[in-house]
Amino acid sequence: MEIGNELASLARQYDEEDSLKSYRHRFHIPMKGDDQVIYFCGNSLGLQPKSAATFIAHEVDRWKNLGVEGHFQGELPWVDFHKYSKDALGRLVGAKPEEVVAMNNLTTNLHLMLASFYRPTDQRKKLIIESGAFPSDHFAVSTFMELKGVDPAEHLIELEADATGYLSLPQTLEVIEEVGSELALVLLPGIQYYSGQWLAVGPITAAAHAQGAFVGFDLAHAIGNVPLQLHDDGVDFAVWCTYKYLNSGPGSVSGVYIHERHAQDVTFPRLGGWWAQQEEERFQMENVFKPMQGADGWQLSNMNILGSAAHHASLEIFEAAGMDRLRAKSLKLTAYLETLLQDNVTIRPNIKILTPSNPEERGCQLSLFLPNHGKEIFDELINRGVVLDWREPNVIRVAPTPLYNTFEEVATFVHILEGAFTRHQ
Repeated sequence: MEIGNELASLARQYDEEDSLKSYRHRFHIPMKGDDQVIYFCGNSLGLQPKSAATFIAHEVDRWKNLGVEGHFQGELPWVDFHKYSKDALGRLVGAKPEEVVAMNNLTTNLHLMLASFYRPTDQRKKLIIESGAFPSDHFAVSTFMELKGVDPAEHLIELEADATGYLSLPQTLEVIEEVGSELALVLLPGIQYYSGQWLAVGPITAAAHAQGAFVGFDLAHAIGNVPLQLHDDGVDFAVWCTYKYLNSGPGSVSGVYIHERHAQDVTFPRLGGWWAQQEEERFQMENVFKPMQGADGWQLSNMNILGSAAHHASLEIFEAAGMDRLRAKSLKLTAYLETLLQDNVTIRPNIKILTPSNPEERGCQLSLFLPNHGKEIFDELINRGVVLDWREPNVIRVAPTPLYNTFEEVATFVHILEGAFTRHQ
């Protein structure tokens, strides 16, 4: 695609200077015809690491050759498979290894966390989420409240976005203070899926704790995208999926973080499962629940080994690249995208960027609101080999990710978008 000599030259210069440029070759890039697509949809499903097949095949061979003994034999016995990702996950979310564990799927883990951290009393019943929360989070929260005999219509508080389209920190802190001693739990996203806003985890956590409430975060769009420091921020719990920026495969394993002040307390309320039982007693098959210390004490069952193998393949790449370098490139890549969009006289009048312009309030995603011809523009982009994500109402989410996207792809995308708007005016 011809994008103009000057623009192409600058993009190629940025790509040549990119210290992470070799990582693109570690992923399979989908094809459309004879060309690779421009894949800006890692916020929905990350691309497949080329090493994933090797990791999975290794476990398939162990299953073939060892059968059930694979649980206890070999270099990485399956009985301990949940332990092998702890160091990498801890670094990604800013936690101690014993505060994190990979298990289940995201909404299952959210229900488990609600069982532990939403315990309404006569005085404390209020639960704060954001208006327009991702449906699974809203469904989990509202049905759990109903299960506890709490009416969501009365006690579920939904934070509204301000005129800019995202959640104001002062307004959020004000609502938390106003609810005060009636507040039981604050549950918010690390990054809001629709707007792409990165919320201020530390100040929100401090405000909730000042009112005696617990606070948790859904990190589905944050983990692997932005640097996190959950332990130092004092967050009580967090949950995430791994199939977006963590590139671990469709429907892959989820993960949880539980701060050590709760995780190390074996009397802390929870729903029990066999794999949470103290390791030295797990196979004694006695029905007296003695949970392990750490986040492992919330496990339900042994891991899906084949799916988790792909997760390990991706984490190996993150360990090699380093979150600091990934964030540095992400800042530059997203800023380049924003500049090209804002400087384009054809595109600028036809879009509104919902995502905050402050780089410290966003990850790699820019949410483009298209008031006119949005779906037609989106369909044309897909047909032209640009893979993006459409979210009602009228938003195209564009997420250039630093592991496998390039500056030249960003420039080409903007050129294609300009042509689409020209044809639909």
